[in-house]
Amino acid sequence: MIRPIAFAAALAAAPTALLAQQDGPFTLPDLPYATDALAPAISAETMELHHGKHHQSYVTNLNAAMERGDAPEGTTLEDLVAEAGTYPAAIRNNAGGHWNHSFFWDSMAPQGEGGEMSPELMEAITAVYGSDEAFRDAFEAAGAAQFGSGWVWLIVNEEDELEITSTPNQDNPLMDVAETPGTPLLGNDVWEHAYYLTYENRRPEYLSSWWDVVNWSEVSDRYAAALEE
Repeated sequence: MIRPIAFAAALAAAPTALLAQQDGPFTLPDLPYATDALAPAISAETMELHHGKHHQSYVTNLNAAMERGDAPEGTTLEDLVAEAGTYPAAIRNNAGGHWNHSFFWDSMAPQGEGGEMSPELMEAITAVYGSDEAFRDAFEAAGAAQFGSGWVWLIVNEEDELEITSTPNQDNPLMDVAETPGTPLLGNDVWEHAYYLTYENRRPEYLSSWWDVVNWSEVSDRYAAALEE
């Protein structure tokens, strides 16, 4: 089965704050940068709303679902996400929202501080997409095509190849319900709350601007971890 392997690889390079709170009650992780550090690609106002309100709501609602007994006490975030299809929607949506956003914050860095792709990652991207530019075009197109709310991902799939995929709502490729399972390397939030204050309905513009703040050092570390599994 790919999913336990995928989750182990994803967690190996997961945010420190996420690793530290595998067991509930779950808490909102601190941002690894100031709320205005990603401007102009992502405004301080957007970050304050996205992290402090939206992400917090997933954490709050996940804890409430756990207190109701929607999942056994002590179930880890890893298991809640990996077995999302076996739990009520409140667990699937809010565990996914908590994991996805924790992963998302560490996928970014202030412009000029995110480093470069590792040679290994660049080689793999070029092998599949032909060039970095073609990869970015394909990633943006997938994000723009995601109907309604969701996420666009770069993953290592079941064939150990890079693949761009998307998921609805707060699903992710680690879930047992994922149409295209794999190890996430990079994910961008295409819910309107991620961009509307700055870009309004111009999602393609947001997707294009987002590359300015991608943390390629982190993404490269995730790729290296995936290859080791």
